[in-house]
Amino acid sequence: MDEDVVGKLVIIGGAVNKGSFTEVSYDENVANNLNFFEKGILKRIIKESKHGEDSRIEIVPTASQIPGEVGAEYVRTFEYLNAKNTGVLNILTRENANDPEVISRLEKADVVLFTGGDQLRLSSILGGTQFHRLLLKKYRTEEFLYAGTSAGAAAASDNMIYQGSSTEAMLKGEVKMTGGLGLIDDVIIDTHFVERGRIGRLFQAVVGNPWVLGIGLGEDTGLLIKNNKQMEALGSGLVILVDGNEIKDTNLTSVDLGQPISINHLVTHVMSMFDTYDLETRRLFIHSSQYTSIGKFGVDNN
Repeated sequence: MDEDVVGKLVIIGGAVNKGSFTEVSYDENVANNLNFFEKGILKRIIKESKHGEDSRIEIVPTASQIPGEVGAEYVRTFEYLNAKNTGVLNILTRENANDPEVISRLEKADVVLFTGGDQLRLSSILGGTQFHRLLLKKYRTEEFLYAGTSAGAAAASDNMIYQGSSTEAMLKGEVKMTGGLGLIDDVIIDTHFVERGRIGRLFQAVVGNPWVLGIGLGEDTGLLIKNNKQMEALGSGLVILVDGNEIKDTNLTSVDLGQPISINHLVTHVMSMFDTYDLETRRLFIHSSQYTSIGKFGVDNN
């Protein structure tokens, strides 16, 4: 795992996708349907930020096909939660991502929230730009919080899933991956996970990269990750973890493209609110365990 990371991640499974070419339908009434899953999760973002309600928060709707509408709705929601120092960075081109004014605003930000949409837009527009380089530097060296929902969550890792049918995900070659923004290594993140039946996508991603931990985020659900090591489940839904370290056998390299994949001994965990997981030891701690008094990150609650 990454060493000495100062910043925090909040990755969220999303509520509605906005603009992803992998989805066939789009919701028209953004204001009523974004849901902000989150009075819980957004409030936690504010609490975890450097200056709380006074933190400078920048919304980045680059992934969305309707960035103006989505960005404005997030600003209104943060203001409702008393975080009034919030703006929108409309980064629509690589030129925008190198603009000195945009870079100056990122330098002053305590929180950057990436909205939903198409994660391939994030990687292709931001990758390698001054904005991207500064984002990584701030996350690694400052008390800075990266938040991402849906596409913004999927793009946070070093490698990301950008396309793949849920129904055919366990056919070899059906899951497409590329490089993400690279804030955290050794994980692959998928979103809208439970609601859209995407567990097969994560299985295929992990069997081809068994050293990584697959993270499947349900809607209205997120993870708070500190130091790129300690994860805490947030929100009302489920986080599914897929650990490929103990895979004993697979036919992945023996079958042709389009053929079903078999996997022997793929380990999965299910997290809900307040549960924690240590990325270094790969141990899950269930907050309200019926069997043990071991609490957060192995500390005895008694």
